[in-house]
Amino acid sequence: MANDVESTGKDQELDKSTQDALTRAANTVCKECMQIQRSENVLVVTDPHTSIIGRALYEAAIKISDRVLMVMMPTTHRHGDEPPAPVADLMRKQDVVLAPTRYSLTHTRARMQACREGTRIATMPGITLQMFTEGGMTTNFNTMQSAIAQLGKSLKRQRKVSVKTSSGTDISFEISGRWELGDNGICNRPGQVTNLPAGKILAMPKEGTMEGVIVIDGTWDAALVNAPLELKVEAGIVTKVTGEGSEDVKALFVEASRKLKPQYQPSVWTVAEFGFGMNPRARLVGNVLEDEKMQGTCYFAIGDNTNLGGNAHCGIHVTGVMREPTVVIGEMKLLDGGDIRI
Repeated sequence: MANDVESTGKDQELDKSTQDALTRAANTVCKECMQIQRSENVLVVTDPHTSIIGRALYEAAIKISDRVLMVMMPTTHRHGDEPPAPVADLMRKQDVVLAPTRYSLTHTRARMQACREGTRIATMPGITLQMFTEGGMTTNFNTMQSAIAQLGKSLKRQRKVSVKTSSGTDISFEISGRWELGDNGICNRPGQVTNLPAGKILAMPKEGTMEGVIVIDGTWDAALVNAPLELKVEAGIVTKVTGEGSEDVKALFVEASRKLKPQYQPSVWTVAEFGFGMNPRARLVGNVLEDEKMQGTCYFAIGDNTNLGGNAHCGIHVTGVMREPTVVIGEMKLLDGGDIRI
């Protein structure tokens, strides 16, 4: 079975068991997750790296609605890059958008505008054939939705968070606004957005409140880390990066900052998002799409936070996942060395 992004889009013969698993997963997305109706307009947005999955979703959707369109767009260069203008325009005119693409469309103006106009969207950045047919995609989404909703009741008024790990993470901050409980895989109301595989609870750290050290020892962006990556945070901004791949990390964010006016360049280092996994079938595979959903882990994202109501509009959003964290939210110890207490 193909197990990397590059091979997901190649024209290849699939054995019967793989084809059957692909069909089942596509049907789950269309029927259980998105709950597509016969009268709805559906757009599948894919690229050359993910076209097999795009095609499977198209074939599943046309069994439900005869108003289905598939668009093959050029591969973008990184997560958060805008799709071509014609694609963005099409997204705004749909009831449902399914977006298996190499890089994420979640934190784009195109996605946000489409949702504001009532489109419900499932993004699948970096999805591989293996991820689409195994692991987190095979969970019971309705059961997970109930678990997330139940835990959400306990989190509703909790604002103070601390995270520690044996590898050196020691960070505290406040939550801005509310906890987001919608990443449960069920996306059936106008304007909703979900990742697939789904399964996390997240929030935006209150700008200026985060202090301490984050040590990424699970995955960073699209790769498992062999040695920890350490981020020093002051007033909600990453001020120092050390450890494995630190020079590449700094170069990536410096490049992103050059596209901004000087006064906005520091915003690329904003700690934009905090969340923890709730999907019991998700695995740590070296792909943030599934890694950040794995139950027993938590994550931080650096960069653009406008999707959650923040002010850091910078066109880059990179996630690091940590193993076996101890997470205290308010007076509740949610995770204890990776063991979830729910």
